Amino acid sequence: MNELESLVESLEQGDQPLEESLKSFERGVALTRICQTSLQEAEQKVRILNSDSQASDLVPFSDDNE
Repeated sequence: MNELESLVESLEQGDQPLEESLKSFERGVALTRICQTSLQEAEQKVRILNSDSQASDLVPFSDDNE
């Protein structure tokens, strides 16, 4: 996450050459996917843990990307 934030700040400054900006953008996309996967895995673990104790209290997760 820290690397992603750093890439965003660097891209927002706009002082990188185009080729370097493109590489940073591509890396940012890859990092975003990694973060999304980690978040989904964590959410699934929470659901599993909650289903053991309070299955009726679960609230569906709304994924805006779907």
